[in-house]
Amino acid sequence: MKPSMLAKLDQLANRLTELDELLMSEGATSNMDAYRKMTREHAELGPLVALYKSYQEALGDLATAQEMLGDPDMKEFAQDEIDAARGRLAELELELQKMLLPKDVNDERNIFLEIRAGTGGDESALFAGDLLRMYTRFAERNRWQVEVVSESPSDLGGYREVIVRLVGNSVYSKLKFESGGHRVQRVPATETQGRIHTSACTVAVMPEADEVEDVNINPADLRIDTFRASGAGGQHINKTDSAVRLTHLPTGIVVECQDDRSQHKNKAQAMKVLAARIKDVQLREQQSKEAATRKSLIGSGDRSERIRTYNYPQGRMTDHRINLTLYKLDFIMDGDLTELTNALAAEHQAELLAALGD
Repeated sequence: MKPSMLAKLDQLANRLTELDELLMSEGATSNMDAYRKMTREHAELGPLVALYKSYQEALGDLATAQEMLGDPDMKEFAQDEIDAARGRLAELELELQKMLLPKDVNDERNIFLEIRAGTGGDESALFAGDLLRMYTRFAERNRWQVEVVSESPSDLGGYREVIVRLVGNSVYSKLKFESGGHRVQRVPATETQGRIHTSACTVAVMPEADEVEDVNINPADLRIDTFRASGAGGQHINKTDSAVRLTHLPTGIVVECQDDRSQHKNKAQAMKVLAARIKDVQLREQQSKEAATRKSLIGSGDRSERIRTYNYPQGRMTDHRINLTLYKLDFIMDGDLTELTNALAAEHQAELLAALGD
């Protein structure tokens, strides 16, 4: 293990000892905010330091076994112990490296998931509906809550655009690699010649800001329009100006919300989406800088980048970023995304580990 990593682990072990003393001291609970912060830090450091102690013990076992090599009667036993200790050290070192990787501050956040029909006309809109169902079924498997924020249905079914809010544990961490261009290859129901058509949708996964105030939105930079909602919703929702459109003038971002009868609630929801979109722009700018120096699964910030193909005739899904092909398209479209999301997360972790070793 690198000396710099060992020094960092020593520093963290010392910090845990310091926290033990602080938490046991008189008056530790006099400032509850500081106390809660220390207990959270202690809970985070505990497993890491315990693993580091196991690593140190394995180092001691290796040293002891190497000393026994000089005894002819113990040589074979000592070599077995050395091999076992080295194997254990390699495993522990990899686990320590993983635990030292920088954590994505957005991983635990809820998200706004935006799906937009692209090239392909009505077939693209139908595919947008299929993608929404896929993510909704995945959310159900994870016991997440799904809230429709805004939808623009197409004439033949599906959506020209739909935005949903997914609420639950670690939503962003599991879906953050879904942003990008999704392409479908299949024979549309309206195709009489049996020809395969290709159409596409774009997906954007945006972590929700803790509070709208977390994102600096100057009221002077907003244009707020109200209008009558369209589509289903009953007489009241269609006869009052309850729908809200927000335009953020500096970025040109436009958000509409019309799913509630209350103009006030629609505006509040639209503000949340706007804050998430502005935060997303900032995040993609940061990722674009990172992508300039190394490959990044989260991408360069270009939402038009094709990341995945769903081929219905062959029953396969291919993720082009990690060259993963799964021949279980029916299951995937029914929300069975765990194998895919795990593979993407593992690739990202490997990428971070490689960067750590540079």
